[in-house]
Amino acid sequence: MAIKNKKNFYRYLMENSFWIKDLNRDANNFNKFGEYVKEKYRLRVSDKVSDAIDNVELFSTVLDALK
Repeated sequence: MAIKNKKNFYRYLMENSFWIKDLNRDANNFNKFGEYVKEKYRLRVSDKVSDAIDNVELFSTVLDALK
């Protein structure tokens, strides 16, 4: 149920069906699965901060080019 409620988890599971076996064997693997999904789709806080910094740098570069 938790996988169906989160679109990214469900999409990753459909793309990487080998996780179904691991999740059926041990429900404790759900946390590990969640970490892999967050890493794959860049959903971690550190990824979001990094993306924001990249966007600021891009905007700064564009403004410098327009001068």
